[in-house]
Amino acid sequence: MKCETDKATIDYEEHGEGRPILFLHGWTMERGVEAAVYERIFATRPGWRRIYPDLPGMGRSMAKAGLASQDDVLEALVAFIDRVLPTGRFLLAGTSLGAYLARAIAARRRSRVAGLLLRVPCIFAEDARRTLPPFRPLVQDDALMARLDNAERETFANVLIQTPTYLDTARQRSQALIQPAIQATQPIAMEIRGDPKRYAFSFDLLEAEKGFEEPTLIVAARQDITVGYRDAWTILESYPRATFAVIDRADHGWPVESPDLLAALIDDWLMRIAERGF
Repeated sequence: MKCETDKATIDYEEHGEGRPILFLHGWTMERGVEAAVYERIFATRPGWRRIYPDLPGMGRSMAKAGLASQDDVLEALVAFIDRVLPTGRFLLAGTSLGAYLARAIAARRRSRVAGLLLRVPCIFAEDARRTLPPFRPLVQDDALMARLDNAERETFANVLIQTPTYLDTARQRSQALIQPAIQATQPIAMEIRGDPKRYAFSFDLLEAEKGFEEPTLIVAARQDITVGYRDAWTILESYPRATFAVIDRADHGWPVESPDLLAALIDDWLMRIAERGF
């Protein structure tokens, strides 16, 4: 399905019926990455209308001439929401940079967002502001890594658990989801990513998001060397109803390592939302 906005043509898909929940993927990814995580969870939890858009300039969503910054991406997504979900309340989930956008949408459409899920959230768009842990494999197998060819050794240099099973899972995910998404990304998205002033919002998101009172779930990965985990703690007081979890044995691809744990956290999140009458 497609939705026209001033800044982009948003391509999206939907699954199920019921109360709406919108999922936002990370930068240079596409909606299939989110669906692969969440459909296995919501397939056994009926009553939810799951909406997966591709971000502008990524997947099948086409950026238009006027899109040049993260502010423009936000504007396109807000317009998309107002068209696809013109009335009523909805849940909002974002991963990585998608979580950065979700925080801004929740601030802009505060009265309509009934709950917020931030998975491995990007708190600061600017790389220089991020607090990152050093990389250290939790299970190290130099012989296994030495058997990889040069291309795979570069791709999986920072694999967290150096075992054949874990590496096969990472390889399959990369081939099926990650690499195709990166290859489909339009040049404008790459240009925005390369300019810290365009990649970050022009406004103070830390100030705008304060006082979001709906049930929130913030899940950071302890070994995440892309966005880190410490920065996520800095926004906790802005979300008085937030559960905050830092998952060990987890990197930026979480929940690849422990999908059942995410399902349990989501069950608690949905229960807290139901208590609020949504």
